[in-house]
Amino acid sequence: MNYLIVGAGLFGAAFAREAAKRGHEVTVIEKRDHVAGNIYTKEIDGIQVHQYGAHIFHTSNKEVWEYVQQFAEFNRYTNSPVANYKGKMYNLPFNMNTFTQMWGVRTPQEAMDKI
Repeated sequence: MNYLIVGAGLFGAAFAREAAKRGHEVTVIEKRDHVAGNIYTKEIDGIQVHQYGAHIFHTSNKEVWEYVQQFAEFNRYTNSPVANYKGKMYNLPFNMNTFTQMWGVRTPQEAMDKI
């Protein structure tokens, strides 16, 4: 079977590779001068620069994690956003602990009433 893949982002590149490994004829068309789509990273003066903005890859699927590890080295990262509300810092996403810190409420209903 022959495949025409339009775009060499995550899905297109992975599909093309796996199809080719299984003996299929694959043609990939990509408008950019690089593969990896919006997660493309280039090195400038020894620094990895995210060409299209920061990207985070996460999965709880061990098989997926092992698959992607063969193509790139990943840094350990935990996304920990915070919000500044009236000069105090609060962890996000909002939860009952956040609402208790902000407003002194103790139950979801009290938070709903405040909101």
